Amino acid sequence: MEKFNDIISTIDDYVWGLPLIILIIACGVLLTVRLGFVQVRKLGKALKYMLKNEDSGSGEVSSFSALCTALSATVGTGNIVGVATAVAAGGAGALLWMEVAAFFGMATKYAEGLLAVKYRIKDENGDILGGPFYYIENGLGKRWKWLGKMFAVFGLLAGLMGIGTITQINGITSAANNFFDPKAEHTISILGTEHTLTTIIAGAIITVLAALIVIGGIKRIAKISEIIVPAMIVTYIGCCLIIICCHVTEIPNAVSEIIKGAFGLRPIAGGIAGTSVIMLSMRNGVARGIFSNEAGLGSAPIAAAAAKTSEPARQGLVTMTGTFIDTIIVCTMTGLSIVMAGSHEKGLEGVSITTDAFSYGLPFPERVSSFILMVCLAVFAFTTILGWNYYSERCLSYLTGSKKAVRNAYKWLYIAAVFIGPYLTVKAVWMLADIFNGLMALPNVIALILLSGVVSAETKDFLSRLKAGKVQD
Repeated sequence: MEKFNDIISTIDDYVWGLPLIILIIACGVLLTVRLGFVQVRKLGKALKYMLKNEDSGSGEVSSFSALCTALSATVGTGNIVGVATAVAAGGAGALLWMEVAAFFGMATKYAEGLLAVKYRIKDENGDILGGPFYYIENGLGKRWKWLGKMFAVFGLLAGLMGIGTITQINGITSAANNFFDPKAEHTISILGTEHTLTTIIAGAIITVLAALIVIGGIKRIAKISEIIVPAMIVTYIGCCLIIICCHVTEIPNAVSEIIKGAFGLRPIAGGIAGTSVIMLSMRNGVARGIFSNEAGLGSAPIAAAAAKTSEPARQGLVTMTGTFIDTIIVCTMTGLSIVMAGSHEKGLEGVSITTDAFSYGLPFPERVSSFILMVCLAVFAFTTILGWNYYSERCLSYLTGSKKAVRNAYKWLYIAAVFIGPYLTVKAVWMLADIFNGLMALPNVIALILLSGVVSAETKDFLSRLKAGKVQD
């Protein structure tokens, strides 16, 4: 296993090297400039559209349901475990780079949502299909179809072996273990490896629940997400606000540490300082930020394409709010809570870092704080499992056609991946997820850059018609 970890660690370093980080940020900067800082100028309008659905428009679910489906996939372990992992590995400064990536990522996410609706299709079964593979093929032309297929393959693998299944169920069982059996006193040997009873029971329960919902398809997933996602986000933000308010005097020091860490003014693990700190903070911040909000990854537009709307730009604005909620709000609060508690410097790993921050910050007994975080993480991760099943299923449909038997077989394969996820190591799981994320982002970002002119023209047309009162506000 150690040799395997070394191999995927090397691959991860290559995939998430400086070229990809620069490409993703450059894409966001390019779109931000071409769209006139749409993420600033039209954020209020976007938040309004998020709650107000159109009266007409083709699609399968409402714009709000499409957003909740996307948020169900993005607001997951990345917000709790991913932020903790980034800050622990890259120092407090990683949080600032996560925010920078998210700011420009809002423009990227806007473009993804717009293009998803503009180039979506309806298959022979009447299902609405859209996403990077379709705006690559239909927007760039048939000669670029290979790039769309590349995205679909990486998206399929990401859903099946990375961000959609293994990382999420692993995060749930780790949190359950931290609460119910932190000393691993009750274990069973499976294939020569000891696993706690908590891991086995929690893994089985989540697998069964996922199966019951996943079999129902997009409408059932959207219906569940529309109820659970808003409630879980409000609950989690409420907990973080309590932590911040109870320790408000510590905010200046925490902010100072974040800024110093981001620009190499404060050494981190192993005495690393200067340029190395900046690169380590930037790499972890950008990689974990993309893992969390998926801006540039190309996953959210798959859900956006199902929205009942006739205006691509309007859905682009709604899609953009996903990054604002996920990273600018939720991840910021998680990271600030961790830095204020100093939990990232205690040698802890994964969810244990955030658990320590909650235990330190919340004015409740430690047991209660741990339980709250466990429930939040379990719900976050569970909805991500549901959302990514839909994403990866759409990738499969693009590669194999709308064959119901193939899709049904894949659903059971996906459920099997959820079932085995708890028994893999945390380090290997996160590195695999990082690799597939990076490989997904590459073809999608190339397409967004090449189609940035289309996005700009479509946006100008929508805003001019909106100003003239020719479209529903």
